[in-house]
Amino acid sequence: MPYLLLGLAIFLAVHSVRIVADEWRTQRLQSMGEAAYKGIYSFLSVLGFGLIVWGFGLARETPVQLWVPPVGMRHAASLLTLVAFVLLVAAYVPGNAIKARLHHPMVLAVKTWALAHLLCNGMLAHVVLFGAFLVWAVFDFIAARRRDRANETQYPKGSAKRTWLVAELGVGVWIVFAFWGHGMLIGIRPFG
Repeated sequence: MPYLLLGLAIFLAVHSVRIVADEWRTQRLQSMGEAAYKGIYSFLSVLGFGLIVWGFGLARETPVQLWVPPVGMRHAASLLTLVAFVLLVAAYVPGNAIKARLHHPMVLAVKTWALAHLLCNGMLAHVVLFGAFLVWAVFDFIAARRRDRANETQYPKGSAKRTWLVAELGVGVWIVFAFWGHGMLIGIRPFG
């Protein structure tokens, strides 16, 4: 568990700078230069992520059961992760109505993904991992919306064609990941 906690601390701290110290971030970008700042940011992100993966794997070897979720939560989690994949794709496909309406679909994807996994997992390591990401995503979304209001950010309207593309890609990636990728990468097959 210590490596998981350390990884979460590093990864989420790096990704929280805009939440708690946006001016400091801007000053560092100006003084260091964008390439140096992004290099340090990327290094710390990869380090934190690696510790999360390693620590989570170690924590799963000695599981601590906090509760046993009802079987129906697996179905809710599957549906929520489908939504999360659509939101994730919406963050990267320009000109879609989902991004135009929600403004920050990537952060909402993280929120939805984390909530889905909290609903169907009662192990301590899962609660720590997904709970941390859920709390981070809530605060990040609030901060992002606050920045949008302060900057009077306007999001262009999305087209129906691009929105359908987002939905199709999101569902397609979810199918591949849910039926094959999750088992191959995580070791758990959500659908047997």
